[in-house]
Amino acid sequence: MAYEVLVLDVDGTLVNSKKEITEPVRRAIWECQEKGIYVVVASGRCTHGIRHQAKAIGLDHFGGYVLSYNGAHIENFATGEVVFDTKLPEGMIHELYDYAMEEGAGILTYHQGKIIATDENDPYVILDRDGCDIPVVQPEDFHRDVDFNVNKVIFTGDPDMLKELEKEAAARYQGVMSVYRSEPFYLEFMPLGIDKSYGIAKMIESLGYKRSQVICCGDGFNDVGMIEYAGLGVAMGNASAEVRSRADYVAPTCDEDGLVHVIEKFITL
Repeated sequence: MAYEVLVLDVDGTLVNSKKEITEPVRRAIWECQEKGIYVVVASGRCTHGIRHQAKAIGLDHFGGYVLSYNGAHIENFATGEVVFDTKLPEGMIHELYDYAMEEGAGILTYHQGKIIATDENDPYVILDRDGCDIPVVQPEDFHRDVDFNVNKVIFTGDPDMLKELEKEAAARYQGVMSVYRSEPFYLEFMPLGIDKSYGIAKMIESLGYKRSQVICCGDGFNDVGMIEYAGLGVAMGNASAEVRSRADYVAPTCDEDGLVHVIEKFITL
């Protein structure tokens, strides 16, 4: 069966280590869409933080989809039609804020195209700010000023500390939220059962495709679910050994235009 849907993580997959989409990668993805292949960008970033990359590969032109917040929000990039959206339990953001303060972790979330963070100078907040090209707002009083529901929350901090905290937090919120690291320095709190694979399943159902027709490419811990879900799960060569071990195929690195190799090998252009 031919592959009809190509799902791409952003950081370390679609963009290289310089956060650039190279011309060979852009051209190969564009040609895919000209042949009728659906292209989906799937990222842990907020929706607004994917806009530059989505536009660069023509999702606005071809009607491709953006899957943001690790699957908690899906929309057609051309029309803005929301296919799926889910948020954390009401008020959970405030419980998580208190938890982060107890553990000495930073905390961030997103609202109306902005990062909401307890420390705008946190290096991991700055990393997200620069990658997404969106501003950071530091509330004067978090409990008072954050009066909205959110798609996800991220704790930031030392990777070793978050590795241990991940186990504790996952046990603490079992049956309430999904907890996992997307990067060594980001611990994510998501609506229960939500990850990229869940979002992709929702999306292809709406399009009438089967998982066997889907290629998913990624490099991060938060890509494992979709890599295992896909008809063809691809890990980039720059992925960790753990992520690579879960893939059907390991492509060259993002700095070697690995996506071009995948498209040429598995999609007939």
